[in-house]
Amino acid sequence: MLKRISVNDLRVGMYLHELGGAWLDHPFWRASFKIEDTQSLQKIRASGICEAWIDTAMGIDVAGGVTEQEAAAEVELDLQLSATTAAPPQRRSSEAEVAKAAEVCARAVAEVGSIFQEARMGKAIQTDTLLPVANQIAASVERNPGVLSALLRLRRQDTYTYMHSVSVGALMVGLGRQLGLEAGLLPELGLAGLLHDIGKVGVELELLNKKGRLTDEEFDRLREHAPYGHRLLLKGKASEIALNVARHHHERADGSGYPDRLAGESIDLHARMAAVCDVYDATTSNRPYKDAWPPAYALRKMAEWSRSQYDTSVFHAFVRTVGIYPMGTLVRLKSGYLGVVVDQNENALLTPRVKVFFAIAKGHRVPVKIVDLAEDGDEILSHEDPAVWGIEDLHTLWSGHDRPLF
Repeated sequence: MLKRISVNDLRVGMYLHELGGAWLDHPFWRASFKIEDTQSLQKIRASGICEAWIDTAMGIDVAGGVTEQEAAAEVELDLQLSATTAAPPQRRSSEAEVAKAAEVCARAVAEVGSIFQEARMGKAIQTDTLLPVANQIAASVERNPGVLSALLRLRRQDTYTYMHSVSVGALMVGLGRQLGLEAGLLPELGLAGLLHDIGKVGVELELLNKKGRLTDEEFDRLREHAPYGHRLLLKGKASEIALNVARHHHERADGSGYPDRLAGESIDLHARMAAVCDVYDATTSNRPYKDAWPPAYALRKMAEWSRSQYDTSVFHAFVRTVGIYPMGTLVRLKSGYLGVVVDQNENALLTPRVKVFFAIAKGHRVPVKIVDLAEDGDEILSHEDPAVWGIEDLHTLWSGHDRPLF
Protein backbone atom coordinates (compact mmCIF):
# COMPACT_ATOMS: atom_id res chain seq x y z
CA MET A 1 0.00 0.00 0.00
CA LEU A 2 1.22 3.50 -0.81
CA LYS A 3 1.07 6.03 2.02
CA ARG A 4 2.02 9.70 2.25
CA ILE A 5 3.91 10.64 5.42
CA SER A 6 6.04 13.48 6.76
CA VAL A 7 9.71 13.27 5.80
CA ASN A 8 10.43 13.48 9.55
CA ASP A 9 8.66 10.11 9.96
CA LEU A 10 10.89 8.32 7.44
CA ARG A 11 12.97 5.52 8.93
CA VAL A 12 15.70 3.16 7.78
CA GLY A 13 13.96 0.10 6.32
CA MET A 14 11.17 2.05 4.62
CA TYR A 15 10.74 1.82 0.85
CA LEU A 16 10.70 5.30 -0.66
CA HIS A 17 8.25 5.32 -3.57
CA GLU A 18 8.68 9.02 -4.31
CA LEU A 19 9.23 12.33 -2.58
CA GLY A 20 6.18 14.54 -2.29
CA GLY A 21 7.40 17.38 -4.44
CA ALA A 22 7.91 18.42 -8.03
CA TRP A 23 9.77 15.70 -9.88
CA LEU A 24 12.97 17.61 -10.72
CA ASP A 25 13.53 19.37 -7.40
CA HIS A 26 15.76 16.89 -5.61
CA PRO A 27 18.55 14.40 -6.41
CA PHE A 28 16.34 11.37 -5.69
CA TRP A 29 13.67 12.07 -8.29
CA ARG A 30 14.67 9.37 -10.78
CA ALA A 31 14.48 6.35 -8.51
CA SER A 32 12.43 4.47 -5.93
CA PHE A 33 14.54 2.63 -3.38
CA LYS A 34 14.74 1.15 0.09
CA ILE A 35 16.29 3.43 2.72
CA GLU A 36 19.14 1.31 4.04
CA ASP A 37 21.30 3.72 6.01
CA THR A 38 21.08 6.92 8.05
CA GLN A 39 23.20 8.81 5.52
CA SER A 40 20.52 8.43 2.83
CA LEU A 41 17.86 9.38 5.38
CA GLN A 42 19.71 12.56 6.30
CA LYS A 43 20.11 13.55 2.63
CA ILE A 44 16.38 13.14 2.04
CA ARG A 45 15.54 15.26 5.06
CA ALA A 46 18.05 17.90 3.96
CA SER A 47 16.45 18.12 0.50
CA GLY A 48 13.82 20.56 1.74
CA ILE A 49 10.91 18.32 0.75
CA CYS A 50 8.31 17.98 3.50
CA GLU A 51 6.47 14.78 2.53
CA ALA A 52 7.19 11.40 0.98
CA TRP A 53 5.32 8.38 -0.35
CA ILE A 54 6.32 5.00 1.07
CA ASP A 55 5.33 1.53 -0.16
CA THR A 56 4.41 -0.49 2.92
CA ALA A 57 4.43 -3.73 0.90
CA MET A 58 8.15 -3.34 0.22
CA GLY A 59 9.37 -1.84 3.50
CA ILE A 60 8.38 -1.08 7.06
CA ASP A 61 5.23 0.89 7.89
CA VAL A 62 4.48 3.70 10.34
CA ALA A 63 1.30 4.73 12.15
CA GLY A 64 -0.73 7.54 10.62
CA GLY A 65 -0.16 9.09 7.24
CA VAL A 66 -2.49 9.50 4.28
CA THR A 67 -3.47 6.56 2.09
CA GLU A 68 -3.48 6.72 -1.70
CA GLN A 69 -7.29 6.73 -1.71
CA GLU A 70 -7.49 9.60 0.77
CA ALA A 71 -4.93 11.59 -1.19
CA ALA A 72 -6.87 10.99 -4.41
CA ALA A 73 -9.98 12.46 -2.78
CA GLU A 74 -7.99 15.58 -1.80
CA VAL A 75 -6.74 15.96 -5.38
CA GLU A 76 -10.20 15.61 -6.91
CA LEU A 77 -11.50 18.32 -4.58
CA ASP A 78 -8.63 20.61 -5.60
CA LEU A 79 -9.33 20.08 -9.29
CA GLN A 80 -13.06 20.63 -8.77
CA LEU A 81 -12.25 23.99 -7.18
CA SER A 82 -10.26 24.88 -10.30
CA ALA A 83 -13.21 24.06 -12.53
CA THR A 84 -15.72 26.29 -10.77
CA THR A 85 -14.17 29.65 -11.67
CA ALA A 86 -15.37 31.58 -14.71
CA ALA A 87 -13.42 31.03 -17.93
CA PRO A 88 -12.13 33.59 -20.46
CA PRO A 89 -13.97 34.41 -23.71
CA GLN A 90 -14.97 31.80 -26.29
CA ARG A 91 -12.18 30.48 -28.46
CA ARG A 92 -11.73 29.06 -31.93
CA SER A 93 -12.33 25.30 -32.35
CA SER A 94 -9.32 23.01 -32.17
CA GLU A 95 -10.03 21.62 -35.65
CA ALA A 96 -9.80 25.10 -37.14
CA GLU A 97 -6.56 25.94 -35.30
CA VAL A 98 -4.46 22.77 -35.79
CA ALA A 99 -2.93 23.63 -39.18
CA LYS A 100 -2.06 27.21 -38.23
CA ALA A 101 -0.67 26.16 -34.85
CA ALA A 102 1.55 23.56 -36.55
CA GLU A 103 3.11 26.32 -38.65
CA VAL A 104 3.73 28.41 -35.54
CA CYS A 105 5.30 25.40 -33.77
CA ALA A 106 7.67 24.71 -36.65
CA ARG A 107 8.90 28.29 -36.83
CA ALA A 108 9.22 28.63 -33.06
CA VAL A 109 11.22 25.41 -32.68
CA ALA A 110 13.60 26.49 -35.46
CA GLU A 111 14.10 29.95 -33.96
CA VAL A 112 14.66 28.66 -30.42
CA GLY A 113 17.05 25.99 -31.72
CA SER A 114 19.08 28.67 -33.47
CA ILE A 115 19.29 30.82 -30.31
CA PHE A 116 20.38 27.84 -28.18
CA GLN A 117 23.02 26.76 -30.69
CA GLU A 118 24.46 30.27 -30.90
CA ALA A 119 24.53 30.50 -27.10
CA ARG A 120 26.41 27.18 -26.90
CA MET A 121 29.01 28.65 -29.24
CA GLY A 122 29.44 31.64 -26.94
CA LYS A 123 27.59 34.18 -29.05
CA ALA A 124 25.56 36.93 -27.37
CA ILE A 125 21.83 36.26 -27.10
CA GLN A 126 19.68 38.61 -29.16
CA THR A 127 16.35 38.17 -27.38
CA ASP A 128 14.55 40.57 -29.73
CA THR A 129 14.93 38.08 -32.59
CA LEU A 130 12.43 35.81 -30.80
CA LEU A 131 9.79 38.51 -30.31
CA PRO A 132 8.02 37.92 -33.67
CA VAL A 133 7.58 34.23 -32.93
CA ALA A 134 6.44 35.07 -29.39
CA ASN A 135 3.74 37.25 -30.96
CA GLN A 136 2.69 34.36 -33.21
CA ILE A 137 2.47 32.05 -30.19
CA ALA A 138 0.34 34.61 -28.34
CA ALA A 139 -2.00 34.90 -31.35
CA SER A 140 -2.40 31.11 -31.60
CA VAL A 141 -3.09 30.79 -27.88
CA GLU A 142 -5.67 33.57 -28.13
CA ARG A 143 -7.47 31.59 -30.82
CA ASN A 144 -7.33 28.33 -28.81
CA PRO A 145 -5.09 27.92 -25.73
CA GLY A 146 -4.83 24.13 -25.89
CA VAL A 147 -3.90 23.31 -29.46
CA LEU A 148 -0.32 24.55 -29.69
CA SER A 149 0.86 22.96 -26.44
CA ALA A 150 -0.92 19.69 -27.30
CA LEU A 151 0.74 19.61 -30.73
CA LEU A 152 4.11 20.07 -29.05
CA ARG A 153 3.68 16.70 -27.33
CA LEU A 154 4.08 15.21 -30.85
CA ARG A 155 7.82 15.62 -30.50
CA ARG A 156 10.97 13.67 -31.10
CA GLN A 157 13.28 13.21 -28.11
CA ASP A 158 16.19 14.80 -29.94
CA THR A 159 14.32 18.11 -30.17
CA TYR A 160 13.14 18.02 -26.55
CA THR A 161 15.00 21.07 -25.23
CA TYR A 162 13.76 23.39 -27.97
CA MET A 163 10.21 22.08 -28.00
CA HIS A 164 9.99 22.17 -24.22
CA SER A 165 10.93 25.85 -24.37
CA VAL A 166 8.28 26.56 -27.00
CA SER A 167 5.68 24.63 -25.04
CA VAL A 168 6.43 26.53 -21.83
CA GLY A 169 6.14 29.74 -23.84
CA ALA A 170 2.70 28.74 -25.10
CA LEU A 171 1.55 27.62 -21.66
CA MET A 172 2.77 30.90 -20.12
CA VAL A 173 0.70 32.89 -22.62
CA GLY A 174 -2.41 30.79 -21.94
CA LEU A 175 -1.95 31.10 -18.20
CA GLY A 176 -1.42 34.84 -18.40
CA ARG A 177 -4.62 35.11 -20.44
CA GLN A 178 -6.49 33.07 -17.85
CA LEU A 179 -5.16 35.23 -15.01
CA GLY A 180 -6.42 38.33 -16.80
CA LEU A 181 -3.01 39.92 -17.36
CA GLU A 182 -2.74 42.74 -19.90
CA ALA A 183 -2.94 41.57 -23.51
CA GLY A 184 0.21 43.51 -24.35
CA LEU A 185 2.12 41.52 -21.73
CA LEU A 186 1.30 38.10 -23.22
CA PRO A 187 4.03 38.06 -25.91
CA GLU A 188 6.56 38.98 -23.20
CA LEU A 189 5.40 36.00 -21.17
CA GLY A 190 5.78 33.82 -24.24
CA LEU A 191 9.29 35.14 -24.80
CA ALA A 192 10.19 34.44 -21.17
CA GLY A 193 8.97 30.87 -21.60
CA LEU A 194 11.02 30.44 -24.77
CA LEU A 195 14.16 31.49 -22.86
CA HIS A 196 13.51 30.01 -19.41
CA ASP A 197 15.96 27.11 -19.89
CA ILE A 198 18.62 28.96 -21.87
CA GLY A 199 21.06 28.25 -19.03
CA LYS A 200 21.09 24.57 -20.01
CA VAL A 201 23.46 25.47 -22.83
CA GLY A 202 26.08 25.53 -20.06
CA VAL A 203 25.29 21.96 -18.89
CA GLU A 204 26.85 18.92 -20.51
CA LEU A 205 24.44 16.97 -22.73
CA GLU A 206 25.55 13.74 -21.06
CA LEU A 207 24.26 15.06 -17.75
CA LEU A 208 21.00 16.41 -19.18
CA ASN A 209 20.25 13.01 -20.73
CA LYS A 210 21.53 10.76 -17.95
CA LYS A 211 19.15 7.84 -17.38
CA GLY A 212 20.11 6.90 -13.83
CA ARG A 213 19.89 8.61 -10.49
CA LEU A 214 21.88 11.81 -10.21
CA THR A 215 24.73 12.06 -7.75
CA ASP A 216 24.77 15.03 -5.37
CA GLU A 217 27.51 16.63 -7.44
CA GLU A 218 25.59 16.12 -10.70
CA PHE A 219 22.44 17.56 -9.21
CA ASP A 220 24.33 20.63 -8.00
CA ARG A 221 25.74 21.00 -11.51
CA LEU A 222 22.27 20.76 -13.06
CA ARG A 223 20.88 23.41 -10.73
CA GLU A 224 23.45 25.87 -11.99
CA HIS A 225 21.45 26.27 -15.22
CA ALA A 226 19.07 28.74 -13.54
CA PRO A 227 21.60 31.39 -12.42
CA TYR A 228 23.68 30.77 -15.56
CA GLY A 229 20.67 31.46 -17.76
CA HIS A 230 20.02 34.64 -15.79
CA ARG A 231 23.58 35.80 -16.43
CA LEU A 232 23.29 35.07 -20.15
CA LEU A 233 20.07 37.04 -20.41
CA LEU A 234 21.53 39.95 -18.46
CA LYS A 235 24.23 40.23 -21.14
CA GLY A 236 21.51 40.04 -23.80
CA LYS A 237 19.56 42.86 -22.12
CA ALA A 238 16.46 40.72 -21.69
CA SER A 239 13.31 42.02 -20.02
CA GLU A 240 12.83 41.84 -16.27
CA ILE A 241 10.17 39.18 -16.81
CA ALA A 242 12.57 36.93 -18.76
CA LEU A 243 15.31 37.46 -16.17
CA ASN A 244 13.04 36.51 -13.25
CA VAL A 245 11.66 33.47 -15.05
CA ALA A 246 15.10 32.15 -16.06
CA ARG A 247 16.50 32.45 -12.53
CA HIS A 248 13.48 31.52 -10.43
CA HIS A 249 11.36 28.96 -12.31
CA HIS A 250 12.61 26.25 -9.92
CA GLU A 251 11.76 28.17 -6.74
CA ARG A 252 8.91 26.64 -4.73
CA ALA A 253 6.21 28.10 -2.50
CA ASP A 254 7.54 26.40 0.64
CA GLY A 255 11.11 27.62 0.07
CA SER A 256 12.46 24.21 -0.97
CA GLY A 257 13.43 25.27 -4.50
CA TYR A 258 16.56 26.80 -5.99
CA PRO A 259 18.75 28.76 -6.54
CA ASP A 260 17.75 31.36 -3.91
CA ARG A 261 15.36 29.41 -1.64
CA LEU A 262 12.64 32.01 -2.14
CA ALA A 263 9.18 31.29 -0.75
CA GLY A 264 5.60 32.43 -1.25
CA GLU A 265 5.07 35.87 -2.75
CA SER A 266 8.77 36.69 -2.57
CA ILE A 267 8.84 34.69 -5.83
CA ASP A 268 7.86 36.94 -8.73
CA LEU A 269 4.39 36.12 -10.17
CA HIS A 270 5.83 35.31 -13.60
CA ALA A 271 8.31 32.86 -12.08
CA ARG A 272 5.48 31.24 -10.11
CA MET A 273 3.63 30.84 -13.40
CA ALA A 274 6.70 29.37 -15.10
CA ALA A 275 7.17 26.85 -12.27
CA VAL A 276 3.77 25.32 -13.03
CA CYS A 277 4.14 25.43 -16.82
CA ASP A 278 7.65 23.95 -16.71
CA VAL A 279 6.74 20.94 -14.57
CA TYR A 280 3.54 20.20 -16.50
CA ASP A 281 5.30 20.09 -19.85
CA ALA A 282 8.28 18.15 -18.47
CA THR A 283 6.13 15.45 -16.91
CA THR A 284 3.96 15.04 -20.03
CA SER A 285 7.01 14.61 -22.32
CA ASN A 286 8.99 11.50 -23.21
CA ARG A 287 12.58 11.74 -22.03
CA PRO A 288 15.51 9.30 -22.26
CA TYR A 289 15.08 8.54 -18.54
CA LYS A 290 11.27 8.60 -18.17
CA ASP A 291 8.11 7.99 -20.13
CA ALA A 292 5.57 10.77 -20.47
CA TRP A 293 2.72 10.89 -18.01
CA PRO A 294 -0.77 11.26 -19.49
CA PRO A 295 -1.77 14.94 -19.15
CA ALA A 296 -4.68 14.32 -16.78
CA TYR A 297 -2.45 12.18 -14.53
CA ALA A 298 0.22 14.90 -14.51
CA LEU A 299 -2.37 17.45 -13.37
CA ARG A 300 -3.47 15.17 -10.55
CA LYS A 301 0.10 14.70 -9.37
CA MET A 302 0.64 18.45 -9.53
CA ALA A 303 -2.55 19.03 -7.55
CA GLU A 304 -1.11 16.72 -4.90
CA TRP A 305 2.12 18.75 -4.87
CA SER A 306 0.41 22.13 -5.05
CA ARG A 307 -0.21 22.36 -1.31
CA SER A 308 3.47 23.13 -0.78
CA GLN A 309 5.01 23.63 -4.20
CA TYR A 310 2.92 26.12 -6.16
CA ASP A 311 0.88 29.28 -5.78
CA THR A 312 -2.63 27.83 -5.40
CA SER A 313 -4.37 30.55 -7.39
CA VAL A 314 -1.84 30.18 -10.22
CA PHE A 315 -2.24 26.41 -10.27
CA HIS A 316 -6.04 26.64 -10.35
CA ALA A 317 -5.82 29.10 -13.23
CA PHE A 318 -3.46 26.71 -15.03
CA VAL A 319 -5.99 23.88 -14.72
CA ARG A 320 -8.62 26.14 -16.24
CA THR A 321 -6.19 26.90 -19.07
CA VAL A 322 -5.49 23.31 -20.13
CA GLY A 323 -8.66 21.68 -18.77
CA ILE A 324 -9.07 18.98 -16.14
CA TYR A 325 -8.88 16.56 -19.07
CA PRO A 326 -6.39 18.30 -21.40
CA MET A 327 -6.58 17.97 -25.16
CA GLY A 328 -5.27 14.56 -26.22
CA THR A 329 -6.35 12.78 -23.01
CA LEU A 330 -7.77 9.26 -23.35
CA VAL A 331 -10.96 8.98 -21.27
CA ARG A 332 -13.42 6.24 -20.33
CA LEU A 333 -17.06 7.26 -20.66
CA LYS A 334 -20.03 6.15 -18.59
CA SER A 335 -21.65 4.93 -21.81
CA GLY A 336 -18.98 2.23 -22.17
CA TYR A 337 -16.74 3.84 -24.77
CA LEU A 338 -13.24 5.22 -24.93
CA GLY A 339 -12.60 8.61 -26.49
CA VAL A 340 -9.91 11.24 -26.83
CA VAL A 341 -10.48 14.83 -25.72
CA VAL A 342 -10.38 17.12 -28.75
CA ASP A 343 -11.49 20.43 -27.22
CA GLN A 344 -12.60 22.09 -24.00
CA ASN A 345 -15.91 23.57 -22.97
CA GLU A 346 -14.42 26.50 -21.07
CA ASN A 347 -17.48 27.00 -18.86
CA ALA A 348 -17.71 23.28 -18.02
CA LEU A 349 -14.25 21.71 -17.77
CA LEU A 350 -15.60 18.33 -16.66
CA THR A 351 -17.53 17.97 -19.93
CA PRO A 352 -15.15 18.53 -22.88
CA ARG A 353 -15.71 17.56 -26.51
CA VAL A 354 -14.59 13.97 -27.07
CA LYS A 355 -13.87 11.91 -30.19
CA VAL A 356 -15.36 8.49 -29.39
CA PHE A 357 -13.67 5.58 -31.20
CA PHE A 358 -13.62 2.38 -29.06
CA ALA A 359 -16.37 0.17 -27.57
CA ILE A 360 -15.08 -1.32 -24.32
CA ALA A 361 -17.54 -4.23 -24.09
CA LYS A 362 -16.88 -5.30 -27.69
CA GLY A 363 -13.14 -4.77 -27.40
CA HIS A 364 -12.74 -3.10 -30.77
CA ARG A 365 -12.93 0.23 -32.54
CA VAL A 366 -16.13 1.79 -33.81
CA PRO A 367 -16.78 4.56 -36.35
CA VAL A 368 -15.44 7.84 -34.97
CA LYS A 369 -18.01 10.24 -33.55
CA ILE A 370 -17.56 13.67 -31.93
CA VAL A 371 -19.54 13.97 -28.70
CA ASP A 372 -20.01 17.23 -26.79
CA LEU A 373 -20.40 15.97 -23.23
CA ALA A 374 -21.91 19.28 -22.11
CA GLU A 375 -24.88 18.60 -24.40
CA ASP A 376 -24.90 14.80 -24.71
CA GLY A 377 -25.29 13.92 -21.03
CA ASP A 378 -22.55 11.26 -21.07
CA GLU A 379 -19.87 11.47 -18.37
CA ILE A 380 -16.16 10.84 -17.98
CA LEU A 381 -15.50 8.10 -15.44
CA SER A 382 -11.69 8.24 -15.58
CA HIS A 383 -8.66 9.13 -17.64
CA GLU A 384 -6.88 6.10 -19.08
CA ASP A 385 -3.35 5.10 -20.07
CA PRO A 386 -3.19 4.52 -23.86
CA ALA A 387 -0.44 1.90 -23.38
CA VAL A 388 -2.74 -0.25 -21.25
CA TRP A 389 -5.28 -0.34 -24.09
CA GLY A 390 -2.66 -0.79 -26.80
CA ILE A 391 -3.61 2.50 -28.45
CA GLU A 392 -0.59 3.87 -30.30
CA ASP A 393 -2.28 6.48 -32.51
CA LEU A 394 -3.95 8.69 -29.91
CA HIS A 395 -2.28 11.86 -31.18
CA THR A 396 -3.34 11.02 -34.74
CA LEU A 397 -6.93 10.58 -33.60
CA TRP A 398 -7.22 14.10 -32.21
CA SER A 399 -4.77 16.05 -34.39
CA GLY A 400 -4.81 14.29 -37.76
CA HIS A 401 -0.98 14.01 -37.72
CA ASP A 402 0.43 10.48 -37.81
CA ARG A 403 4.09 11.23 -36.93
CA PRO A 404 6.17 13.62 -34.82
CA LEU A 405 5.83 17.08 -36.32
CA PHE A 406 9.31 18.38 -35.62
